Amino acid sequence: MELDYIKKVYFIGIGGIGMSALARYFNKRGCMVAGYDRTATPLTHSLEQEGIAVTYVDEQGEIANDFRQHASDLLVVYTPAIPGDSSILNFFKDGGFEMKKRSAVLGIISKGMFTIAVAGTHGKTTTSTLIAHVLQHSGYGCTAFLGGISSNYNANVLFGDNNVVVVEADEYDRSFLTLHPDVAVVTATDPDHLDIYGSADSVLESFSLFVSQIKEGGRLISRKGLLLDGGTSYSATEQADVYATNVRVEKGSFYFDYKSEELSIDDVEMPLPGLHNVENAVAAIRVALGLGIDAALVRDAIAAFRGVKRRFEYIVKNESCVYIDDYAHHPEELRACLRAARMLYPGKKLTMLFQPHLYSRTRDFAEGFAEVLSQVDDLVLLDIYPARELPIAGVSSEMILKKVTAPEKSLCSLEEAQDVLKSKRPELLITAGAGDIDTLVEPLKKMLMHA
Repeated sequence: MELDYIKKVYFIGIGGIGMSALARYFNKRGCMVAGYDRTATPLTHSLEQEGIAVTYVDEQGEIANDFRQHASDLLVVYTPAIPGDSSILNFFKDGGFEMKKRSAVLGIISKGMFTIAVAGTHGKTTTSTLIAHVLQHSGYGCTAFLGGISSNYNANVLFGDNNVVVVEADEYDRSFLTLHPDVAVVTATDPDHLDIYGSADSVLESFSLFVSQIKEGGRLISRKGLLLDGGTSYSATEQADVYATNVRVEKGSFYFDYKSEELSIDDVEMPLPGLHNVENAVAAIRVALGLGIDAALVRDAIAAFRGVKRRFEYIVKNESCVYIDDYAHHPEELRACLRAARMLYPGKKLTMLFQPHLYSRTRDFAEGFAEVLSQVDDLVLLDIYPARELPIAGVSSEMILKKVTAPEKSLCSLEEAQDVLKSKRPELLITAGAGDIDTLVEPLKKMLMHA
């Protein structure tokens, strides 16, 4: 299917971060766009305000007539997160409509463009957003499909006038194998999605396949220590082909010097905290310099980066309390988050409210979660957010809690969380998880602001 022929697009699961970016892209192209999602969110309301029709009722009658007839200019896009018994999904399936996963559509869009693809079991959203920001801020420009809401642009899709696209390459369901990048960045290959892959070796094999699809003459930029062949290595903790040195915290920001064989850039300010974000910045700088962008413009762009919503996002920051919200849902993401918080606030008591995501991930990484969460002073664990999964016998949040050695630890429900935290009066609070824990952010903000 060629892009120019597409005039109407229907999205099943339109409220997802990646799906909504595609919906905005096709809407911007002048296509008729509509879709379904299970629940209304601020993101779906934004789509509606932009002129995209969204239904929250999973019934075939909710599909507008414009999308019910077979036509060569109609594309139906779906996400694997939609249950197989969805009425709207099965209307299109049973009707023999042309249907494509989000990843396949990204492959079609990027096929004729200079593609910068960022992959990794964690770090890819911040890194891809940072690369897109550097390209935009420097005047180079790009189109971008991001896995989070950029705080600089309050959007998950950017539109450029040139032929360059930045995409977040998702390893879930091997989706990134639809991409053939000119530049590939790989941030991490830690085991994840073992419900799909089965083993750590299969995860690494999939990343190797992704790397093998880099176009002839293209470039691989990967974090040092990953078992991937060739390319440029980067690091913030040791010497690599490109690396950060003299990393320090000044006035609440991280600063570092960028080093490579070709040049050095001193005193780069990275407003986002943590060594992992310094590392993300090193990768972004390498990409930008490889495109010929001036080093001074790159440094200015990094300093102006405001991050991604729900990635170490400050919700409250005053003398009595600091409240940070983060999307972390893997042990290594939690480790990076906690490490950054400890570096910035070494004297504060750290309270964390964490919501495990998926029964299978909880089962597969129970030891890792317990080890990392034991670094917290006061841990409050929510019930597991199941997402696409059915319960697994014997798997619960208590499975993690029993192994945690934090000084204080407890379990509570989502509904009880606000009262539990109110009684604790936290001085440094982090909420973390990829489920519906984000629904607590505004209530907790109001509570802490008036405490």
